[in-house]
Formats: sequence, C-alpha cells, structure tokens
Amino acid sequence: MWNFVRFLLIWISQNLAIPFWVVGHIHLSIHSFHDLIEIISSLGMNVIVAVGFYLDYKNDRTRNTKKKN
Repeated sequence: MWNFVRFLLIWISQNLAIPFWVVGHIHLSIHSFHDLIEIISSLGMNVIVAVGFYLDYKNDRTRNTKKKN
C-alpha cells in the first residue's frame, strides 16, 4: 500500500503542480475574500506537491547512485 501512496504522490506532484499553483495562488489573489477553507486547501495542495517532489528526488538519487556503482 505504501508503494501506491508514494507513486500517487509523485504522480500528482509531476502532473498537477501547475494546476494546483493556479488554483492555490491565482484564484486566491483574484478574489477579495480569503476564506479559511481556501487558504487551507491551497496549503494542502502545495504540501502534496512538495512531498511528491521530495520523494521523486530521493528515488531519483537512489537510482542514479546505483547506476554509477
């Protein structure tokens, strides 16, 4: 199950980073109201992308290190 969650987080971070950025930043800057739910959603999306990028970086570093040896 953990492998699927890792794969899902990496996939989301690679494929949905720009849509999350648009929803999280541009949408919040266009509206004059800043609802707490929107701010928490934006932070949550950014955390998902950050965790996915970190997991992908860690996975890539492991693969590249094994190739050199």
